[in-house]
Amino acid sequence: MDLSSTLAGLGLGLSLIVAIGAQNVFVLRQGIRREHVFAVAAVCAVSDAVLILAGVSGIGAVLTAVPWLVDVVRWAGAAFLAGYAVLAAKRAIRPSGATLGAGASTAAPSDGTPDGAAPSASGPAATTAAAGTLTAAPARPTRETGAGARTTLLATLGTCLALTWLNPHVYLDTVFLLGSVANGHGEGRWWFALGAALGSVLWFFGLAYGARLLGRVLSTPRAWRILDGVIAVVMLALAVSLVLPR
Repeated sequence: MDLSSTLAGLGLGLSLIVAIGAQNVFVLRQGIRREHVFAVAAVCAVSDAVLILAGVSGIGAVLTAVPWLVDVVRWAGAAFLAGYAVLAAKRAIRPSGATLGAGASTAAPSDGTPDGAAPSASGPAATTAAAGTLTAAPARPTRETGAGARTTLLATLGTCLALTWLNPHVYLDTVFLLGSVANGHGEGRWWFALGAALGSVLWFFGLAYGARLLGRVLSTPRAWRILDGVIAVVMLALAVSLVLPR
């Protein structure tokens, strides 16, 4: 094992991926929503690994010879990010009112008798006893998501894949840059690629599951409006940056 090449790949991979971007914002939001967290983190990490391997194997040189393909991806990515920004802005302007938190919801039978209790005679004493029983019943924890109804796994993964594969910066960072640096390590280039891929795994799973710590902060609809507003601004800024002349 070439430890120096592996650590170099890990360091460079993390330095490139930690910067805020569309993909990171989406992973963060899914982590906060606690929705398809493992699947989203896994898709991002695997996608990065595939792109890193492509760069190390020389695919970057092929893409360099076809510059118009990069432009196609750039404009497609800008259009997608702009559309995602519009959706986030819509959620911020017209929130669903849902939050991440806990509520109390206990259901009583239609006859007013708690589950598992025998019917009792009517009267003030019986009414008081029944009320006491209902009051003492433990509340069932509920979880609501900040964007309202849960999205399907297929829809979530579709968005995740689009944010990953339609982002030209992903190709510039993983295919071109990491591929070029990795090939500078000679025989250790595959260990370099392993280190970079490991960095992606650590980052995406850490971000996705670490985001749950923000659950208490995002316990009100207003907090979710602010979050969606920030997401809309970030996505729109990224979309504009893709189409601006370089």
